[in-house]
Amino acid sequence: MPNIERFCAPGVFDPPTYSQGVKVTAGQAILFLSGQVAYERDGRPAFRGDFTAQARGAFDAIKRLVEAQGGTMANVVKITTYVTDMRYRADLAPLREEFLGKKVCASTLVEIGRLAHPDWMIEIEAIAVI
Repeated sequence: MPNIERFCAPGVFDPPTYSQGVKVTAGQAILFLSGQVAYERDGRPAFRGDFTAQARGAFDAIKRLVEAQGGTMANVVKITTYVTDMRYRADLAPLREEFLGKKVCASTLVEIGRLAHPDWMIEIEAIAVI
């Protein structure tokens, strides 16, 4: 089992909601997960117009992928989240906490003009160490 240590350095701001760095020792495997979005069973975008449901769908896909390889969400060491409007940030915070805990892994949040389909509002990619 890997040892995953979240850390910050003296003189660097240590935010309450994510980690500035993550140190992994004794890891057996590294999972690089593609950006996840909320899909219908046929591959169409799910939950059109509902940011919270789309975010939950993306986090759920990450959870399922990590668990399929024998890990848990505690094994996620980095996420990059792309949103089409930074105003969704407030709606994102409770879902991040629900899936990743109070002090999440290393994290980047970026606002972009659009995603691969115009109905998607959020996409999340992740790295996990198992």
